[in-house]
Amino acid sequence: MAVAKFVAALLLALIAVSLLQSMVMASHGHGGHHYGDQISAQSNLFDCGQKLRSHPLFLRLAVLHFSCHFAYLVSVLDKCPSQCTRRCSKTQYHKPCMFYCQKCCKKCLCVPPGYYGNKAVCPCYNNWKTKEGGPKCP
Repeated sequence: MAVAKFVAALLLALIAVSLLQSMVMASHGHGGHHYGDQISAQSNLFDCGQKLRSHPLFLRLAVLHFSCHFAYLVSVLDKCPSQCTRRCSKTQYHKPCMFYCQKCCKKCLCVPPGYYGNKAVCPCYNNWKTKEGGPKCP
């Protein structure tokens, strides 16, 4: 839950910075669309990339793009405790199972279905090994 709050605060900060940059650029006469600024055929790709990166619209699109990834990550991480509770409900070693299951869920972003096995569904979960070569994830 703390991760979700951190990600939400980070997204809010990114959006605020984006809006402030837009307002500052607009107040200095740099806002809006510049239809007269044509990129010449002789300009290289680096110059084009620089123009796109300096535009507030690019920043807004980047924030939107990364916020989608953060939202997905937060939704998966919020499901880890419930998925691990299900996965570890039938074992006699509940505490260690929950500890390692949540660790694996946070790294792999998935928990295999069922109480045991089915690790092929989640390759990262299946392939993460201990120093001795045994399975790390329950």
